[in-house]
Amino acid sequence: MNDDEEFLPESEEPGPKKSFWAHLNDLRTALVRSAIAIGIALVACLLISPQLVRVLEYPLSRIDMFEKPKPTVSFQLGDAKLGPYVVTREQFPLLPPGDAPHAVYQVGVTQSGKEQVVTLKLLPAAPENGNTVSVRLHNFAPGEAFIVAFHVALYAALIISSPFWLFFMGQFFLPALKLQERKVFFIWVGWSVLLFLTGVLTTYFAMLPLALRASVEYSDLLGFSALDWRAEEYISFVAKFIFAMGLGFQFPIVVLLLVKIGLLTHRQLAHYRRHVIVLAFILGALMTTPDFITQIAMAVPLCLLYEACIWISWYWERKKRRAGEIVDV
Repeated sequence: MNDDEEFLPESEEPGPKKSFWAHLNDLRTALVRSAIAIGIALVACLLISPQLVRVLEYPLSRIDMFEKPKPTVSFQLGDAKLGPYVVTREQFPLLPPGDAPHAVYQVGVTQSGKEQVVTLKLLPAAPENGNTVSVRLHNFAPGEAFIVAFHVALYAALIISSPFWLFFMGQFFLPALKLQERKVFFIWVGWSVLLFLTGVLTTYFAMLPLALRASVEYSDLLGFSALDWRAEEYISFVAKFIFAMGLGFQFPIVVLLLVKIGLLTHRQLAHYRRHVIVLAFILGALMTTPDFITQIAMAVPLCLLYEACIWISWYWERKKRRAGEIVDV
């Protein structure tokens, strides 16, 4: 963000003035077009809802990303699969080579004289991670599958159709801005989108696996089984967590806008640093699972972004001071 980007008055006037009813009609048109775009995207996403569900399930496959891999075995009994279970080479001497192999055994039965003996056949290695924790998602009501598919499709439709409904809403708001104001607006929107995507991707690839693993470990500590979750609640948690972190990364935009319009200075930002740190941990407690690791993982990026705001505002004020726009008292 550049210090030269000021909301300066220009000779060019904004768009032609309209009556209240004309503005209301333009707003209605923009909302209708946005709703149509979201509706079309929703229908398309419903057709690919199984693929979208797999995207949201991906963090579960990385639930052990911060742990050292361990040897595991699974057992295939017909179409059912049991495991994986953590084992040692003393317990299973015929484990495949490697530091942390994952072996899948086909359970069968063979006749030995008059007795039936259970057999274990080592299946060929499959392209599967060797997670020591395998969380399974379930639907516990007849209509839950449709509810999950609709929620996933709705979240995806809002994201996929965002270029269209943002364009339609921009057609309503932008005519009121002058040329220089539009340039500044697009620059700030670009930074906002970049920070939002950074928060979403950071959460999806790093923070979500950490939060999910912490939830499993805490349940085990309490003596509860945590390997069977309701699919609807999992999808809702993941979507809200990702969206909340994306909004959290908008924090610098709000702070720097307040600096731009003169409501805050870098000295004030530095003075309230401790308050913001406490607020970041409170937000981490509200928007994540109730474990300190996940809360720290969320609070630390927010604190770093706030620190960056302090230095950016200091740099802006330094440039203005050199230009004679600010006189030290």
